[in-house]
Amino acid sequence: MREADAYKEKEMPSLGIPGNTIEVLQKHHFNIQKKYGQNFLVDTHVLEKIMEAAEVTGEDCVVEIGPGLGTMTQYLAERAKEVVAVEIDRNLIPILEETLADYHNITILNEDILKVDLNRLVEEKNGGKPVKIVANLPYYITTPIIMALFENRVPLKSITVMVQKEVADRMQVGPGTKDYGALSLAVQYYARPEIVAQVPPNCFIPRPGVGSAVIRLTRYEKPPVETGNEELMFALIRAAFNQRRKTLANAIANAAQLPFSREEVTAALEKMQLSLTVRGEALTLEQFAKLADFLK
Repeated sequence: MREADAYKEKEMPSLGIPGNTIEVLQKHHFNIQKKYGQNFLVDTHVLEKIMEAAEVTGEDCVVEIGPGLGTMTQYLAERAKEVVAVEIDRNLIPILEETLADYHNITILNEDILKVDLNRLVEEKNGGKPVKIVANLPYYITTPIIMALFENRVPLKSITVMVQKEVADRMQVGPGTKDYGALSLAVQYYARPEIVAQVPPNCFIPRPGVGSAVIRLTRYEKPPVETGNEELMFALIRAAFNQRRKTLANAIANAAQLPFSREEVTAALEKMQLSLTVRGEALTLEQFAKLADFLK
């Protein structure tokens, strides 16, 4: 764990300006790592949008995932009580210590976010009170990170993240659409999703091949549906979308991790007054919760 130094006399210029980012990259001879999905945001307007959506105040402890060069970290540090920046690439740590040296309220962790005990971190840094998560997430690992935050019951108020536009769309859509799936249902069980900005590729160095979006997930104090077996509900959801072209009854009956026969599933569907040929993509979150209760 390393903490940024105390304030310097000369303030570090904003990395939200493309020329400043290029200067830092060249100064440190930094080679962008594709394996970490590194695309550095260089648009002050988008940065302001993220700050507005995250509603960071002087009372907040913020965990930033993947600070990169420290571009968004600078904005967060100016607004938050404390910022914990978790960066997996050790080659970025010396750069972060330089670009964030003007701030006294930042802790830099050279860790893989999926291996960090975030519950312990929140206890240490914020007395166990909910934190806010803010990040420009690598596309290849967006879903595992989002799901780990929810499933591990990390105390959090909201997650405001930049993700691939297609993934943001999947998080907020409803039944009957091609993007609707297990991620949609999981996110909507734990949080209220809202896309707050569309971000074109030219806002990054290097430019990604697809568009991005900023999405805010506001954590529910209590899930919007009730089920007597949350674990079973999510197992049914995964089974339904692992074979989304099959009928729901066949998809569940074929799932090796589930003990239900096709007859048991169809009996439950009849009780719910649903078609026996219905597919998982047609069911709402509430209907999956009811199905879990009928089958348990």
